[in-house]
Amino acid sequence: MPTEDVFTLPRPDGDLPVHRFRPDDPAHAGIVLVQEIFGVSPYIRDRARDLAEAGYEVHVPELYWRIPDHEVDGSGEQMLQHGMELMGRTDWDGAVEDTVTAVEHLRGAVEGRVGLVGFCYGGGVAFAAAAQTSVDALVSYYGSALPGLLDLAPQVTAPSLHHWGTDDAFIPRETVEEIERAVARDGVEFVWHDGAGHAFDNPLPAFFHAEASAAAWPRTLTFLGRHLRG
Repeated sequence: MPTEDVFTLPRPDGDLPVHRFRPDDPAHAGIVLVQEIFGVSPYIRDRARDLAEAGYEVHVPELYWRIPDHEVDGSGEQMLQHGMELMGRTDWDGAVEDTVTAVEHLRGAVEGRVGLVGFCYGGGVAFAAAAQTSVDALVSYYGSALPGLLDLAPQVTAPSLHHWGTDDAFIPRETVEEIERAVARDGVEFVWHDGAGHAFDNPLPAFFHAEASAAAWPRTLTFLGRHLRG
């Protein structure tokens, strides 16, 4: 079983908490996993454990750390509203810089390559961070901020994998197709999952699409293995 702990990284305005997941054997590559709008939730921790079990050292920065009592409460619409409120109260540039700080720290903590994986809000944060610092791979699941980040696409030079559902109710299909055109180049994979909505990998009943989740995760592991270990 992976080991888990929490450490902090100094930032100009305080200490950034980072959840660390380590595999049983020494890791030769690392991943910074970027949270969705619900924070470092049980789901995000589960995905971090999954990546650690695959042999990676995984660091998960708490991007809402500047907000007191930032654990997301409730369920359904109440939970979504609380998550949206916390995201709205979080400075975007600060969250991206926190993620860059985590990447640069992890690069010094592992001998091998370093990648970024982000979900929803975190998919956009990871994309923006990859435009600012060097990573060896980027995986973005339905990156909700990507429509406003397309000017950064030329600066995101790492191989990248983008997962989207064809029935995403939050971002229109024509907007996702615009994202696909903007990021298209050698080394980029853009995968559509039929019938899946936004946040299809999140196991909450309001979001989960079993077939899409089951198809996306092995492809994510294969992509990461090729670029972080190949």
